[in-house]
Amino acid sequence: MKKEIPLFIVFITGLFMAVQFFVPHAKSEWVYEYMLDWTIIIGVFALALGIWSFVRVATNKIRRKSENWQYSIVALAGLFGMIIFGLGFWGGVESYMFRNFFNFVMVPLHATMFSLLAFFIASAAFRAFRAHSLLASVLLLSAIIIMIRFNPFLGPLSEPIDSLASWILNFPNMAAKRAIVIGIGLGMVATALKVILGIERTYLGGD
Repeated sequence: MKKEIPLFIVFITGLFMAVQFFVPHAKSEWVYEYMLDWTIIIGVFALALGIWSFVRVATNKIRRKSENWQYSIVALAGLFGMIIFGLGFWGGVESYMFRNFFNFVMVPLHATMFSLLAFFIASAAFRAFRAHSLLASVLLLSAIIIMIRFNPFLGPLSEPIDSLASWILNFPNMAAKRAIVIGIGLGMVATALKVILGIERTYLGGD
């Protein structure tokens, strides 16, 4: 019964969520919204579990003096600092300390991460876009056009290059993106059916 009851709940819930989409009725909408509220509650518990896991891992690194354990102290200080300054009696998310921590610590960290990511992408593109074939050459040329479209030193070439880049993004790129989205959608449907029918049971803790 430990597995049958969760499987039954998942089957009923998944079947209802699929069927109610085709039932345009006020009561059906109310039940749908009510069940979505439960996802918020589950998300809150998942957030609490994630915070607890992070604190546990960080404290273990500090206790064992693992490599770069000092960064765990900074991470914990930032976590609890943002929580404390975000509380209501400090002014909430509009408090002076919370806004300054966010604007002058979090935003620069995000900018730094994305800046480093740009170099990784450029390095990966250099390795991947080697023109060994006609298709690779077309891909390389398209990537170069997309990347230089924002170059301010193009002069009179900026307008035709921008038009060509827009055409690449709106037609060949969009066609490929839609094909990928359709494939992802079909994969999601197949996975959902496997979960609803009890074929996929990894969420129960099994293999």
